[in-house]
Amino acid sequence: MTMAPRLAHGRRRAMAGLWAALVLTLSTLPAGLSAAAGPTYILAVIPRLPPAATHRNWAPLVERLAQDTGLDLRLKLYDDIPRFERDLLDGIPDLAFMNPYQCVLARRARGYSPLVRDSALELGGILVVRRDSPVTHVRQLDGKRLVFPAPNAFGASLYLRALLTEQAGIRFTARYVVTHSNVYRNVILGFADAGGGVNVTLNNEPPAVRDKLRIVFETPTTAPHPLGAHPRVPAPVREAVVQAVLRLARAPENRGLLRAVHLSEPTRADFERDYAALGKLALEKYLEAEGPR
Repeated sequence: MTMAPRLAHGRRRAMAGLWAALVLTLSTLPAGLSAAAGPTYILAVIPRLPPAATHRNWAPLVERLAQDTGLDLRLKLYDDIPRFERDLLDGIPDLAFMNPYQCVLARRARGYSPLVRDSALELGGILVVRRDSPVTHVRQLDGKRLVFPAPNAFGASLYLRALLTEQAGIRFTARYVVTHSNVYRNVILGFADAGGGVNVTLNNEPPAVRDKLRIVFETPTTAPHPLGAHPRVPAPVREAVVQAVLRLARAPENRGLLRAVHLSEPTRADFERDYAALGKLALEKYLEAEGPR
């Protein structure tokens, strides 16, 4: 490797490290009220997309929620799912937008409760190949190279790998590439024979990406990602956040804020109704504490 590529690689790693721990202050407080007047609440978001895209989608909503509730809300971004998951299971975020199975794990570990979710979406894991790939059936991927965003990304990896192993009966070499966007581009560029994602993120890709991919396998669908809260967050604060999200949905001019974060049609989430059944899928043996890079 020449010196220039080494320097470029070092810069990329440095930037990734900065994004991993970046906390952005986004609250706009009512006149006469300062952050010292009340606690700060950290809202963490699972990094299904690169940090810049996550910030672009979430920062306007978090700022609006801060304005509408008078809460000091701060958005925390991550550069990969394992780091987000470690913080979640350590109980660090006060509020977190997490995947459905992380909701189960976070409830077991720290007592998190889901607050709101999208009522119009169903989350489904998908396995994609290049549109011109000769693969027409998932069993043709036996012994091939597959990419996933992270080991414990629920629909895009955890549930998908379990079904590929136990239902389709195939063996494969798994590689983890941090985000859903990276998965789709790895497949398009021929770096992998297939890759795992979810219907929501594929649909959000530009046509130049979507049109180059084809779905060859899908998981059963589940309730989508919820925004949840740690039990230390007072009940009135949780209710204020829920009400603020629901009010935004009633005004057509605000729908873009919610659409950007996959809460287009928000509804109250209920753990027993929406997510408890996922704990019976016996996915524990596919969990990994830290994904290989």
